Amino acid sequence: MRHSLLTGLLLAGAPFVAAASCGSGSVFADANGNGRQDAGETPLAGIRISDGEHIALTDKAGRYQLPASTQPNIFVIKPAGYAAAARADGLPDIWRPRDGQGGQCRPFALVPQPDAPDSFQALVMADSQTGSALDVGYFERDIIEPLRGKHQARLGMTLGDVTNDDPSLYPALTRAVTSLGVPWLHVPGNHDMDIGASSDATSLASYHRYLGPDTYAWEEASMVFIGLDDILAQPGQKPAYIGGLREDQFAFLERYLPTVGRDKLVVLGLHIPLFDHVFREQDRTRLFALLEKVEHPLILSGHTHNQSQVFWSAAQGWKGARPLHEYNVGAACGAFWSGVKDAQGIPDTTMADGTPNGYGLLNVQPHGQYSVEYRVARAPADHQIALHAPKVLRQGAYPAWGVYANVFMGHDGLPVEFRVDGGQWQAMKQVRQPDPRLLVENIADDLAETLRGYDRSPEAVPSTHLWRAALPTGLAEGEHTVEVRTTLNGKSYTATTGYHLQSASP
Repeated sequence: MRHSLLTGLLLAGAPFVAAASCGSGSVFADANGNGRQDAGETPLAGIRISDGEHIALTDKAGRYQLPASTQPNIFVIKPAGYAAAARADGLPDIWRPRDGQGGQCRPFALVPQPDAPDSFQALVMADSQTGSALDVGYFERDIIEPLRGKHQARLGMTLGDVTNDDPSLYPALTRAVTSLGVPWLHVPGNHDMDIGASSDATSLASYHRYLGPDTYAWEEASMVFIGLDDILAQPGQKPAYIGGLREDQFAFLERYLPTVGRDKLVVLGLHIPLFDHVFREQDRTRLFALLEKVEHPLILSGHTHNQSQVFWSAAQGWKGARPLHEYNVGAACGAFWSGVKDAQGIPDTTMADGTPNGYGLLNVQPHGQYSVEYRVARAPADHQIALHAPKVLRQGAYPAWGVYANVFMGHDGLPVEFRVDGGQWQAMKQVRQPDPRLLVENIADDLAETLRGYDRSPEAVPSTHLWRAALPTGLAEGEHTVEVRTTLNGKSYTATTGYHLQSASP
């Protein structure tokens, strides 16, 4: 969150001169992975170092020099074929504060990783948003513990609102995510800003201290992840923030994106989605112009505490060869850890669009190929559809009552079908309505004479991934089975419910 834009060009092989603050240093191959440069460990040339605005390359001696600037951190762009050494807290050791103390930065250690695969999986979380130690406990028990030792990911990321206005919780959250044994990256959100900050430039001081730079890049063999702070703080104003990018961030993207191989997937991690009304239109247009030159772009975002997939097209200002995919990931905390607690004492926390809380998976393959998935917290991997149907209908009544299918990873144009009692599959109609499952919770909260939970479930809003079909009433009296199916990433998913037909007289 800085404002100055210096006009320096990409610095290749800049002379090694001590800076007034940490803006110079070296990079070496950490052969034994201990984070220290031991005898025989060689310097690395051609490694990119940045302050989130400028980019420098290390020379033959592994040294670099960045120009003086107001940027608070510098970072190494971890190249493919190397792993980053770990900090004491388990996060990747890829940044240094520009603390104004003078001299060189501590060297960056990169561990050779010649066997890094071209295809891999990343864990994608949005909005863990813990406001207390109790919330951190929910996060650990609901999301983290079921993943320990049972995932295939090689990388993890949290897309903002790591905490809920309480930076003292960062260490506990860091311990939780790094316990999964993969490098973990973060993007700041509006609830990661320091309360009482006087400017945008100082609003992420705690985030920078605990979690690192708010603009950075991380390279894998088939993918580049670019983390971007897209929260522009406006202390003392209403609204208190807007969505957009700073001039220094555009400068970084303009310098960095042309250096990325065209066959790589370029993933931008944001907090506020590009479709949010608070995101500045002029910044979205400018970002589109940069990404339209990228062969394989993908946007990951959070913030909404709903889940959706948007495919930006020419009608919306995107001029790329193919629609731009933005996956707005459902929140790890769901609806802010709200709703009735289950037998384990964890709140239901279903989001306002009917999506259960959980996390995303990004599957990366060579040549820009990828897929995204969603996993509901503490649920089987095949739990991808939630159904609602009436329990009983009158036999022979006009078929005005329907079954609803919430396909958590659904999007416009996705075929969803149903059948009754093993009959013919028929198309369901996508509707923009609240999920009846959540409406039931809203009504139960309204009718209860005592609190059902600490915080009520959220008020249901129209879902972007809800389908409906009218249930037949001309069948025999008794029980009938309803099946719903769809296909996601080439795999078929089904869900089953039922209803009862009962004869009645006026």
